[in-house]
Amino acid sequence: MEAIVQQALESNILQAVKNVEDQLDNTLQALDNMDPDDLEAMRQRRLDQMKRAAAQRQDWSRKGHGEYKEIFGERGFFAEMKGEERMVCHFYRENWPCKVMDKHLQILAQQHLETKFVKINAEKSPYLVEKLKIWMLPTLALIRQEKTVDYVVGFDDLGGKDDFTTEMLADRLAAVQVVHSADSGYSRRPAAPPRNLRKAGPPRRSDSDQDSDFD
Repeated sequence: MEAIVQQALESNILQAVKNVEDQLDNTLQALDNMDPDDLEAMRQRRLDQMKRAAAQRQDWSRKGHGEYKEIFGERGFFAEMKGEERMVCHFYRENWPCKVMDKHLQILAQQHLETKFVKINAEKSPYLVEKLKIWMLPTLALIRQEKTVDYVVGFDDLGGKDDFTTEMLADRLAAVQVVHSADSGYSRRPAAPPRNLRKAGPPRRSDSDQDSDFD
């Protein structure tokens, strides 16, 4: 039985190698059939793509992408959001759960230049807290085309504990196309505002706040 399984495995590997070799042969044959004008056109298209990508990175850098920074007040929030295709705003207070979220967002800001990452003190921004119906901290407002499309409220979407990985958070953000991802394994319900939103009062702390040394 083991010999049959081994033989089948070797056959699959050989077939996979042959497929790769066939693809390479086809590519080389296509290149051989190209005349100099075709090769030059292909090279020029590649150069144009590289130039556009470089210009896009420069534009993102100019707008503050690539860094995770704090903004202040409602005016600062709307100024940072203006013209942005994708933005993540962390509503925080000085506690341990928010510091955990800070750590991951700092990494993601450097990895995903296509998205702007900012944070704002919820206790100092009551208008925004009321307008966006922020009811627990930390909360991430996920924004596309200057509109809030979803929220990450506490750690419930991330396993319910503070030991979630940066990759888990990245998948959560990619699920609503707030960051780019070639392969997002996150399975989620359709985007919807959190339930049982409070209309007044300060944001509630997450359950893990009670063990925080930062209160």
